[in-house]
Amino acid sequence: MTRFAGKTCLVTGGGSGIGRAACLRFAAEGAAVAVVDRDEASGRATVEAVAAAGHDARFIAADIGQADQVRAAIDQTRTVWGHLDVLVNNAAMMTFKPVIELAEEDWARVLAVNLTAVFLFCKYAVPHMPPGSAIVNTSSVHAQRTTANVAPYAASKGGIEAFTRSFSQELVAAGIRVNCVAPGAVDTPLLWSNPNIATGAEKLTGEIGKPEDLAAAICFLAGDEARFINGATLAVDGGRLTRL
Repeated sequence: MTRFAGKTCLVTGGGSGIGRAACLRFAAEGAAVAVVDRDEASGRATVEAVAAAGHDARFIAADIGQADQVRAAIDQTRTVWGHLDVLVNNAAMMTFKPVIELAEEDWARVLAVNLTAVFLFCKYAVPHMPPGSAIVNTSSVHAQRTTANVAPYAASKGGIEAFTRSFSQELVAAGIRVNCVAPGAVDTPLLWSNPNIATGAEKLTGEIGKPEDLAAAICFLAGDEARFINGATLAVDGGRLTRL
């Protein structure tokens, strides 16, 4: 398929997990891909994987919690390819502490990376996105059903879904759609770094998804087949929400 031929996609957190799988899928379907990540080694590894398959990608280093670095990432994308058609806000982080033990700085950092960065990329990218463009934000089942000791993460993901619903209405006249995917348990470094999983406090029941499962859903929402879907959250969780 070449659903994204001639288009440019920017993916945050593109160095690993869902972000890397999305970069590879977009490239395989014809897009040029801006791989945005704070970790240079992992970001460049994604670019190498895209290039090995004969497609075009560039690594852009950015701490997405910083507005100046967000603007710089968008500017670099436009400098290389001249346009931006798909924005995927995927990067995220978690903490694993009770609220009363959580440092204020840790709360602020999670919200900056997970939620404020979504606002910043949308704010600064949209003026450069033509009609027919799409934004896909990565939420989580934690926005709906969650566990103890991950309150900042759950709050940020709930915020992403609310932001998506509201912002999508602002862009109707511009012809730009905004949607979310909400992953369940997916085989990524973020899942296996969760101590609640290791201790059994958070149960993994049913199938664990692959990053490619989420990449397929992200590309669907970004593509023309989803032109009548706007402001929605698509659970891609193997039915996990029904069991929580």
